[in-house]
Order: sequence, then C-alpha cells, then structure tokens
Amino acid sequence: MTTLTYAARDARTMLRRNLKHALRYPSMTVSVVVMPVLMLLLFTYVFGGALGTGIGGTTSGSADYIDYVAPGIILMAATSGAMVTAVGVCADMTEGIVNRFRTMAISRASFLTGHVVGSVLQTLVSIAFVIGVALLMGFRPHATPLGWLAAVGLLTLLTLALTWLSAAIGLVAKNVETASNIPLPMQFLPFLGSAIVPPESMPTGLRWFAEYQPFTPVIETLRGLMMGTGVGGAAIGAVAWCVGLTLVGYLWARTAFRRSATR
Repeated sequence: MTTLTYAARDARTMLRRNLKHALRYPSMTVSVVVMPVLMLLLFTYVFGGALGTGIGGTTSGSADYIDYVAPGIILMAATSGAMVTAVGVCADMTEGIVNRFRTMAISRASFLTGHVVGSVLQTLVSIAFVIGVALLMGFRPHATPLGWLAAVGLLTLLTLALTWLSAAIGLVAKNVETASNIPLPMQFLPFLGSAIVPPESMPTGLRWFAEYQPFTPVIETLRGLMMGTGVGGAAIGAVAWCVGLTLVGYLWARTAFRRSATR
C-alpha cells in the first residue's frame, strides 16, 4: 500500500469515529438544525409581513418574503455547523486523545481530515432538513436541475471553507467554551448582509459593509440559483470568497496542528 492509501484508510477510520460520536451525542447536531428552523419561522411568520412588504416590488408580505429569506436562512444552516467542528476538535485536543493518536502508526493528516469531512456531511444533512422545512412553509424555488446542482455545489464549498476555519479555531482555543463562542460571529454575519433585507434599505455605513462582506455574494448567488433569476457577477465573488477562506482555514489549521505537537 502507498502512503496515500494509508492516509485515506486512516482518514476513513477517523471519519467513522466522528460520525459515531455524532450519533451517540446528537444534542449539539440537533441544536445546530433547530436554530435555522427557528429563524425561518420567526422571520417568515412574525416579521415577514413587515419586512416582506416592498421586497421585489411586491406588497403581499410574508407570502412572498419566504422566497427572499429562505436562501439566506439556508446559508445560515451552513454557518451553524461551524460550532460543532470547533467544539469537537477542541475537545479532542484538550482531552489528550490527540497525543495518543500521535504515538500510533496513523497518518497525521487523518485527524483533521476525519473531523472536516464528518462535519461537512453533518452540515449538509442539516441544510437538506432546513430546505425541506422551507418547502413545507411555502418556499417555491424555480431552479432548474443544473441550478440545484450549482446551489448544492456552492453550499458544499462554503461549508468546507467554514469547517476548515472552525477546525483551526478548535486547535487554538484553550477550552471547549472558548471554541464554541469564537465561531458565533460567523453565524450572525449573514444578518448584516442580504440574508434578511436588501442592503439598499440599510444606512450608508452598514450598507457598504453589507455589500462587501463575504456572505453577501454567496447569498445573492444562492438566491439567484434557487429562484432562477440569474446570478450575474455575484457568482465570481462567491466562489472567490469560498476558495480563499478554504485555503486560509486549511493553512491555519495545518500550522496550528503542527505547532501543537511541539508544546
């Protein structure tokens, strides 16, 4: 067997370990799913009548607003999964299991790979659940099969980027509580983008931030793909942000993991 084959085998073993942990202790995974669903219910049925008036030139309130807000909440499901990764990696680091892994004949890369792949899979399942709830609530996308494929690809790329960033956070956090708190801004940053209302409705300073922050082009691209309205130049920015954040997270996590071995 080649070195790459051994690494893939060890990564599969770590992936099974992380998935079994998720099945045995589902409370955190459930909480990650529940939060976006609650947000969807809140902004559709409580605030939808007020926020939806005038969006897209309509005046029918929440009946049309769900088509606007659902893509943003679906994206929030991807950001919510970041906390699970950070907490899981930090728990392994602080409980000493990683030191035991380092004494075993396993690939050093398998630990992070198993966590990242496992978290991506769990988050995609959560996203699928949120999409299902949105459809039951009246969300009516007009995406073609190719549009759905592109939307899933974009969500996967974003989830991968956020997962690598969260893995790095878990490696540098001193304890589990810190690891669970640091990713919180990523979960609420879409609120300061175009997830809930168009940036054009915001004050000048906040509008500038909303237009140029990472999540806005991703939300606009996802909304365009799902609703069949086109994506324009937002798609380039969305992919660029996702790829850039993935590289930053991966390099940060790899460096932090190597440094932790010398402590």
